[in-house]
Amino acid sequence: MPRLCPKEDDDLEDIDSLLEKIEETKGHSHQALSGVIADSRPLLYVEHRNLNPENELKRYFGARAVLGEQRPRQRQRQYVRSTWLTAPKNTWPRYSRTGIGMQLLETRRGVQYFTFEHHREYQQVQFKFLDAVESMDPNNIVLLLQMNPYHVDSLLQLSDVCRMQEDQEMARDLIERALYSLECVFHPVFSLTSGACRLDYRRPENRAFYLALFKHMMFLEKRGCLRTALEFCKLLLSLDPENDPLCSLLIIDFLSLRAREYTFLTRVFQEWESHRNLSQLPNFAFSVPLAYFLQSQQEELPDPERGLARERAAQLIQHALIMFPSVLMPLLDRCSVQPDARVASHAFFGPTAQISQPPALNQLVCLYVARTHALWKDPVVMSWLETSVHEVLRLVEANDPAVEESERKRKVRYQSAPRNIYRHVILSELKEATAALPLEVTSQPVMGFDPLPPLDSVVSYTRPERTNQPSSESTLSLFFRSLLPNFNLQGEVRRDGDEEAGAGQDLNQGVNRLMAAMRDMLANIQFQEPPRDDNPDGDGDGDWD
Repeated sequence: MPRLCPKEDDDLEDIDSLLEKIEETKGHSHQALSGVIADSRPLLYVEHRNLNPENELKRYFGARAVLGEQRPRQRQRQYVRSTWLTAPKNTWPRYSRTGIGMQLLETRRGVQYFTFEHHREYQQVQFKFLDAVESMDPNNIVLLLQMNPYHVDSLLQLSDVCRMQEDQEMARDLIERALYSLECVFHPVFSLTSGACRLDYRRPENRAFYLALFKHMMFLEKRGCLRTALEFCKLLLSLDPENDPLCSLLIIDFLSLRAREYTFLTRVFQEWESHRNLSQLPNFAFSVPLAYFLQSQQEELPDPERGLARERAAQLIQHALIMFPSVLMPLLDRCSVQPDARVASHAFFGPTAQISQPPALNQLVCLYVARTHALWKDPVVMSWLETSVHEVLRLVEANDPAVEESERKRKVRYQSAPRNIYRHVILSELKEATAALPLEVTSQPVMGFDPLPPLDSVVSYTRPERTNQPSSESTLSLFFRSLLPNFNLQGEVRRDGDEEAGAGQDLNQGVNRLMAAMRDMLANIQFQEPPRDDNPDGDGDGDWD
């Protein structure tokens, strides 16, 4: 396959190349040693020190570069509460009880099941938050946060608004504050590291913790804190490894490869393939052989281990290409690589491979190619892929039984994607993947504080019916009322009867569509930041961070 130079380097490649140069100067002995130690621990064991991005940055750039101006500021802080997930900042409001608690529900077979719970005072704030969301005015969320600076759903929703306005620093700060608020109410026996503590995503009170972890993980990945992002991904997966409500398995391979934790990725595949069928996910089918191949390129490994890794990589990549032929051409296209004549003209990898695949499989393929294509651009990797592609074509032309069997599996499976995959795609915000979402997903509202809630939610309290129309409405609400006289964003008193209930449901669906449309418009709305009540540093700066 003759290779063409990309038009421009991706930011992801720039970060990877920088970190690779730094690691090469320090050697790989530390990674090899940590791999040996980690193998004796549970698969999803989380280390506290790996949850702190400053530790990773200090390894790359030195403590002086990372903490040079931070220590004097920390001495001035009047309140410090030790936490693992994030460190409180001087610019944050003083923390006080929020009305959230955590309860241990039961213990079964060494696994502890917890749930967050909202006390009465927090429930009242939650109802006000829902009113603020329905008003379509982010200023109302800002006002709510002024009175309740650690209300978690408000922090999550406002973070999305800031991100739409390209204020990444503020968006990240709000997510960190949400994590801090939740960690402050952990149950005394709730452990981040054991991998034996569970939270049921069906309970609405638990979802904020999942979403805050996921969003924080994505911010860490963008900052280049790849090892820390991987640790948060392991933590996220450990909260419910069986159901995986945010589909952490669709990104854990990417973070493992970028963090060069090849041993961990191959261990996940070895331990979970038998009961989770990870090879039926395109991301694992392609990333695991890539991890084995990259292991085989590490010169510090003994020659027999490198040979076994290369052999394993060849077997798995051929299986992946046979099982998912639709991945190859989009991957080469994103890598700006032109395939040779034999590959380009062969029907097995041709347009039919993309057209004939089920919608759910197309969703997974689009997600994988959009997320990981830069990892395949290395000329050494591309040369290895080229050899494997030609070997697969030889098997196809020889009518190998595995080819027909894989085609049968593709037709039977992947007819519809589970809800957690759609939830993952929405949260990942990769345009190639979101463009492949089905209409039934894109036609409903997606709110940052609870995207695609489970259909079997376990509700502990409900919002009371509203009997009175609010005295004041937002400008946007009045605008829609002027267009649609029957439009009622805040909600009317529900009437009894099936017909009335059906009409109310139709109205709610219409309102939801309007809210989804307004979600895109929020990026153009400017809102005032709340006035600062305190400033520990006394610098007179009005910014939040």
